[in-house]
Amino acid sequence: MLKDLFHKKRQYATLATKAEDRAKGPAAAPRDNIPQGLVNKCQSCGALLISKELQKHLNTCPHCGYHFPVDARMRIDITLDPDSFFEYDPGITSVDPLSFPGYPEKLRKAQEATGLLEGAVTGEGTLDGHPVVIGVMDSRFIMGSMGSAMGEKLARAMERAAQKRYPLILFTASGGARMQEGILSLMQMAKTSVALEQLHEKGVLFVSVITHPTTGGVSASFASLGDIILAEPGALFGFAGRRVIEQTIRQKLPDDFQTAEFNLKHGMVDKVVDRKQMRDTLAAILRIHAARGWANAQ
Repeated sequence: MLKDLFHKKRQYATLATKAEDRAKGPAAAPRDNIPQGLVNKCQSCGALLISKELQKHLNTCPHCGYHFPVDARMRIDITLDPDSFFEYDPGITSVDPLSFPGYPEKLRKAQEATGLLEGAVTGEGTLDGHPVVIGVMDSRFIMGSMGSAMGEKLARAMERAAQKRYPLILFTASGGARMQEGILSLMQMAKTSVALEQLHEKGVLFVSVITHPTTGGVSASFASLGDIILAEPGALFGFAGRRVIEQTIRQKLPDDFQTAEFNLKHGMVDKVVDRKQMRDTLAAILRIHAARGWANAQ
C-alpha cells in the first residue's frame, strides 16, 4: 500500500507539472521548430495570422480589420501600376550635424535594418495610368522621424511635382522631428510647407494619406496641407501626445482621441479609407482631377 501511495504521489506530481506547463501557455512550449516570421499576432483582436495569408489582405487583419504597418517599398508596390516606379534621389542620407552622441550608430542600424539610406522613398510612376509623384515615409527608420535629409527628399519631390504638373501623393508615418538634428530638423517643417505653397500656386493636386502614426512636426506641416486628406482606419494623427495634453488641460480625453475616425468627425480628414480600397480611391480622385482639367492649370 505504501508503494502504491508513493506511486500515486509521483503521478499527481507529474499531472501537476503538466497543468503548470499548460497554465504557462504557448511561451512554455519549445519554439525552435517554428520559423521566424511565419505567424503574426494581431495587435487588436489577438488572432494568430499566417504571414502569407496576411499579405493577401495587404497586411490587414481579416478578422477585425486592424492595419499592420507597411514598409515604403511595399506601399509603393500596392499603390502604383506594376513596373512604373522611378525613384528620386536614392543616395541622399543623413549626416551628424550636431555631433549628437550615438547618432551615427543609430543611423547605421536603421539603414541595415530597413535597407534604406533615409526614412522616406520618393519618385514618380503611374497610378491607373495617371502620372504621379509619390512619397512614402517608413516608420521602421527611427520611427519615421523627420531629419534634414528626409525633408530635403520630400521638398525635392514637391518641387518636381510642381515642375511636371504631376499630382503629388504623400503617405505619412512619423513620430515627429528628429531630435538628434535639433533646429535643422524643425526647419524641414517650413521648407516642405513652402514647397507645397508653390505647388498650390500652380494648381497641382496634393493628396495627403495619413498612416499610423503621424504625429509631431510632420502632422503640423505637410501632412495637414493636402488638398484632399485621406487616412487609414485607426491611424493616430495629432501633434502632442494624449498624456501631455491631458496634463496640460487637466481633462480626460475621449478614448478615440486623435484616431483617424475622431479626426474625420471633427473635420481634420476628408475620408477614412481601408487599405484594400486605397488604390481605387486614389485612382478615382485622379480621374476626377484629370477630367476637370486641373492637371493643365496655369
